[in-house]
Amino acid sequence: MKSIYRYTGTAAALALAALQALSPACAQSATAAAQPKFDAKGIARTETVRRPFDASREAIQVRVEFAPGASFPKHSHPGVEIAYVLSGTIEYELEGKTVRLQAGESLYIPAGAVHSAKNVGAGITGELATYVVEKNQPIVILAK
Repeated sequence: MKSIYRYTGTAAALALAALQALSPACAQSATAAAQPKFDAKGIARTETVRRPFDASREAIQVRVEFAPGASFPKHSHPGVEIAYVLSGTIEYELEGKTVRLQAGESLYIPAGAVHSAKNVGAGITGELATYVVEKNQPIVILAK
């Protein structure tokens, strides 16, 4: 089962505007530091949190960025994922269906569900992926 939620969030834009008002040099530094380092496939992954959830699982949060046209192939996770689109437009293939999400929308991906994601927008697309997964397992399992 999947759930899509639409939210409008402007916290990042407000924070950057506040930084620019207080110190243009600081804001420029923050923007430069936010530039993703893409791999050969056009994907940048930055782990932001990894903490024990309970005796057998851990919670992990990863910022994933896609260069224009980049895609992540079919894969699954040893637990659930909640993907929140930070910017741009992502098209997911999940359980035989195509789901297109824009900034501010979320997708629940059940444990073990094979899915893929592609940036279908003109610019860089970013998402915040939150996982609750089995400990000591690879977070991404490529589909065969």
